[in-house]
Amino acid sequence: MNNPHRLIRAFLKQPVDKTPVWLMRQAGRYLPEYRQIRQQVPDFLTLCKTPELACQVSLQPLERFDLDGAIIFSDILTIPDAMGLGLHFVENEGPKFKSPIRSSRDITNLPIPDPEIELSYVCDTIRLVKKSLNNTLPVIGFSGSPWTLAAYMIEGQSSDNFILAKKMLYDNPASLHELLLKLSNAITIYLNAQIQAGVDAVMIFDTWGGLLTTSDYCDFSLSYIKQIISNINHTVPVIVFTKHGGLWLEHIATSGCDVIGLDWTISIKSAKSRVEKINTRIALQGNLDPAILLTNPDAIEKSVKTILDEFGKSPGHVFNLGHGVLQQTPVENVKTLVDCVHQMSVPYHVR
Repeated sequence: MNNPHRLIRAFLKQPVDKTPVWLMRQAGRYLPEYRQIRQQVPDFLTLCKTPELACQVSLQPLERFDLDGAIIFSDILTIPDAMGLGLHFVENEGPKFKSPIRSSRDITNLPIPDPEIELSYVCDTIRLVKKSLNNTLPVIGFSGSPWTLAAYMIEGQSSDNFILAKKMLYDNPASLHELLLKLSNAITIYLNAQIQAGVDAVMIFDTWGGLLTTSDYCDFSLSYIKQIISNINHTVPVIVFTKHGGLWLEHIATSGCDVIGLDWTISIKSAKSRVEKINTRIALQGNLDPAILLTNPDAIEKSVKTILDEFGKSPGHVFNLGHGVLQQTPVENVKTLVDCVHQMSVPYHVR
């Protein structure tokens, strides 16, 4: 039986009437109503940890745009925060940890958070969003990948190159593997709790996988993603997104995921051809350059048509950006994008 939601059917490569679309960071700073709520709380984490407000923010873009799904408003660094590393956000600088990983002892002492205790606010937000939507749209949950979380935890903050994390990879790989294994276990428990709370799909954000060499990506990132996928309650579709992961599509296609997220650096036509040679059941998600949303309706329409043309007339495409909505994005351009995808994609699905 087909799922009632267009988005989930596309994740499962089932026929749809038009290409579904949702956007990474579709709830966020580009929306004036988000900025109003943000002013009501002392910091970003308080917003994430207040389920009523996080639910409200999760629903905001759905009130403006004809999106095909909601993504829970949260952050990929919730697990390191729950492990006691002292996460905080500095204006114009991003996330920082008061107690970053600096030794093997730090790794050994890390606890595995209980998602219904230390991370209960995420599960509570999911339950509130599900109740509010009343099954009219699917809900997406997520986590950062083990490598991406480890990179932040070791570096202590965001970075262009995560030198400290890569230094541990080369100097002390055993300790890094210990950390990645612990994070994999924590993420598995966390995603299972999200599924239990009601999400209709989960996404693993491997934001910094693209910093690695091919062999290191397979050993220190993808192998742990595979472990998570094999151990979660795989009753909902699983999306894997590695930023700058186009080099490794054939490897990612063996992960057990249902959907591969693409950034804008690879043609979706090429990605489709390569992935189908490995696994014909995998759908693709992507892959508009977010910067195009800073331009004009004609440029947006042209870019949407290019991606739809490249994917062609077959099921298994979910339209999305190649990364998150940029803060400077005009709200009207997001509406243009969503409407263009729905209107222009119908001929690609006529049977």
